[in-house]
Amino acid sequence: MHFRREEEENYALDLTPLIDVVFLLLIFFMVSTVFVDFNRRMDIALPTSKSSVPDETVKNLNVELTADKKIYFHGTQMTLAELEDAIENSPPDEKKTAIISADKGLPFGGVVEVMGVLQVGGVKDISVAVK
Repeated sequence: MHFRREEEENYALDLTPLIDVVFLLLIFFMVSTVFVDFNRRMDIALPTSKSSVPDETVKNLNVELTADKKIYFHGTQMTLAELEDAIENSPPDEKKTAIISADKGLPFGGVVEVMGVLQVGGVKDISVAVK
């Protein structure tokens, strides 16, 4: 008896189109990604933290402290007393928030003074920026 041998079907996938699509997606995401760094007007070297999480909420008050103990409120240089007046004269808001960007070379006492001024001004949420 003569048995007819059936040809096996080839179930292999052609990977070339799949690799092309993957590379196109990779290029698309690389080009469309925006490398975001929050706006800093001063050259401030922020301290690093292992548990830093970017805060996506909009902050009302931006305070920047440089290594030479200069205070900038929304990009304007001022003294501690002027900062206190500016915060007290800001529009009243129950949800006042602030972010402090302090240089890592600045003594911690300067940051604490600014935090105290912000608390006296009615700021409920105070954050410190880290990398």
